Amino acid sequence: MHISEQLVLVTGGGRGLGHSIVQAFAEQGARVVINYRNSAEESEALAAKYGPGQAVALQADVTDADQVAAMLTLAQEHFGSPVTTVVNNALADFSFNGDARSGAAGITWPEFEAQFSGSVRGALNTTQQALPGMLETGFGRIINIGTNLFQNPVVPYHDYTAAKAALLALTRTMAADLGQHNVSVNMVSGGLLRTTDASAATPEEVFDYIAAVTPLRKVTTPSSFADAILFFASPWARSVTGQNLVVDGGLVMN
Repeated sequence: MHISEQLVLVTGGGRGLGHSIVQAFAEQGARVVINYRNSAEESEALAAKYGPGQAVALQADVTDADQVAAMLTLAQEHFGSPVTTVVNNALADFSFNGDARSGAAGITWPEFEAQFSGSVRGALNTTQQALPGMLETGFGRIINIGTNLFQNPVVPYHDYTAAKAALLALTRTMAADLGQHNVSVNMVSGGLLRTTDASAATPEEVFDYIAAVTPLRKVTTPSSFADAILFFASPWARSVTGQNLVVDGGLVMN
């Protein structure tokens, strides 16, 4: 299915990386559901940019399965067809500030729970609630957002990285389970992005250092990261599932 024929749900789509992902899909002609939890103003403005025939902003906390189910029902009623493509981008409240992180000696289990709930529970809810529509359509694309900190834990964000690692495991088990239904499940993993709300607390010298040691000599932007997500939704990736593509300018090489 061409991207222009897809109905795409982007969780956390109103701002930051999600905003760029929405724009990337919309510019390819896809219809987009812009999910948000608190960013109503930003999400509504983004939807208005493309008009009701191409975009709608819908509120739901993705950690709540009932709210996700209600959101998908509203999306189908609005567009007249089920969601075919899910980008699990929503991020539990987190700031990429190495100086303020919780270290090994002091980090608490509730900090892990918050990240696991946002990354794993949220992705599980959207996948399960969108799956009936994908099976009805005979087509599905699920794209999860990961991190290059799996391979390069230069800053030990223990809770965030552990949750994303669990999401990678879920990506692969779901890929094995759902492939028979023409539903692919993949992950796109980035490093520090210049700049999102989550990375706004990162000192400028950190961005400069990453650019200096990265083969492409620049820090990945949200828009260039979003381009890679389009690949997994496109017909060019029709034989690709269970994969984790690192998009960080070559800083981490698998």
